[in-house]
Amino acid sequence: MTQKQEWWKWHKLNPHVYDLFKQFTFEAIDKGHERFSHWLVMNRIRWETSIDTVGDEFKIRNDYIAYYARLFMSEFPQHNQLFRIKKMKEDVI
Repeated sequence: MTQKQEWWKWHKLNPHVYDLFKQFTFEAIDKGHERFSHWLVMNRIRWETSIDTVGDEFKIRNDYIAYYARLFMSEFPQHNQLFRIKKMKEDVI
């Protein structure tokens, strides 16, 4: 199973994480941010909430953060420049 497939499986078990990711990201956008850190969004989730997650002991793996940024930008293409992302090993050339 690829890392992306592992994330998707975990994401399906923990949809509340993406709900919070969208909420906090839109708060930043509403405050006027045109560029923002997806890591900062995820760490706010970690800081401000006690998340009941299903899965591994790390709760939200750092490896998954980039997938949330990509999911957000895919769902909201008007904000596709909000997060600075790098090419991933799994990206197709």
